[in-house]
Amino acid sequence: MSEPAGGGLPERRLLLHGLGITNAAVARAAVAHGLEVVLSDDGRPALAGALGDELGAPVVLEPSAGALEDLVRSVDAVVPAPGLPEHHPLFVLAAAHGRPVLSEFDLAAAWDDRPVLAITGTNGKTTVTTLVTAMLERSGRRAAAVGNLDTPLVEAIARDDLDVFVVEASSFRLAHSRRFAPLVGTWLNFAPDHLDVHRTLDDYRMAKARIWRDQGAGDTAVAAAEDPVVDAAIVARTQVAAAEDVPGPAVLRFGLAPVEGGRAVEYHQDGSLLVGPARPGGEPVELVDVADMWRALPHDRTNALAAAATALAGGATVEGVRAALRDFRGLPHRVELVGERDDVRWYDDSKATAPHATLAALRGFDSVVLVAGGRNKGLDLGELHLGADHVRAVVGIGESGAEVLAAFPDRPGRLATSMAEAVASAAELAEGGDVVLLSPGCASFDWYGSYSERGDDFAARVRELVLAGDGGAA
Repeated sequence: MSEPAGGGLPERRLLLHGLGITNAAVARAAVAHGLEVVLSDDGRPALAGALGDELGAPVVLEPSAGALEDLVRSVDAVVPAPGLPEHHPLFVLAAAHGRPVLSEFDLAAAWDDRPVLAITGTNGKTTVTTLVTAMLERSGRRAAAVGNLDTPLVEAIARDDLDVFVVEASSFRLAHSRRFAPLVGTWLNFAPDHLDVHRTLDDYRMAKARIWRDQGAGDTAVAAAEDPVVDAAIVARTQVAAAEDVPGPAVLRFGLAPVEGGRAVEYHQDGSLLVGPARPGGEPVELVDVADMWRALPHDRTNALAAAATALAGGATVEGVRAALRDFRGLPHRVELVGERDDVRWYDDSKATAPHATLAALRGFDSVVLVAGGRNKGLDLGELHLGADHVRAVVGIGESGAEVLAAFPDRPGRLATSMAEAVASAAELAEGGDVVLLSPGCASFDWYGSYSERGDDFAARVRELVLAGDGGAA
């Protein structure tokens, strides 16, 4: 592992509150770097106790208000678990006692100086992170996809066999980072989400914008040209750099059109080709023909462009980018074809846990029987009606199933009390040429433990109830 000269943190004793995958990794890494840790959690006694025993660290479970205050006062800094709601008393106490709030990004930056390429956005982060990693690997770079995934960044930096880290940067991590300056920072899109964690939509937006805040000369900001929130943020970042007379990051924009808002879009679609910026005196660089991609829905193409811009700015070769785009076959539960029967195709898009993601999926099809609902994250499900031109019928599921049906008052609708009932209802509503799309627009935690469990159940019910007879195609 590479350690910056003079690296480390002035804080020597950390309070880690919330002991999921990330803070367990933070605790182990902090102890390995000679820091003291205090562990606390609002639950999960088995995990907390095992981690405390492993590290020889004190553990406090379900601390009272007074006990939590004593813990904050006893340390130099606090590290909240990603996703800890911003109204949690930990944040008030940290501010009151002058204790900085850190994220795993701050710790990783103090302990390692290898390049980081970071991707954020309401939707598409995992897909683009995966694509960028593949592009770098096909270019001969040793890369790993980390962050808001199975492997936190602070865990990955212990590996000496990596050249670069591709970080899925959630708003939860960005919001509490004091300084995060990735070599390349990419913002894919913005839509209401996670209002069960962030206090306001503006807090969520500002957390996303932190991906560019600390970048400087030599860094690159990659921005979605067709997203008005992202575009306004990169314009504002550029204006700040100009006003302060401090070099900001280079800016690259991606989108399907070559010009958006009167400004050039360096990575865009030209006929059937996805292209990058022209070489001096030459033609635009051809990245891939959309006919060679495994799937080319609108969001597939914008994800490909964003990934290419990120990877090339981070050291990939054009040949590596092309190879990765041609070979990529998508990720599970993201508009994944389950099967087809009687001219009706069935897709699992269970990863769509907010209306914005559902709308992106709907735009790829002409006539959809939509299966949607679940646990609402404080979002306006009425926005789903923006995709009504693509929806012929609706099946509502889960706690918010009735809200989903209310968003489509002029479409045939059914309310289901189980996934089996939802699939049976969708089969009755579907006509030849339709797509049946599970794209819930909500979290899964009413009926399931995860979006993947929900998607797996949908696929199993489709295979059992629809595809099992003669003529089905898996």
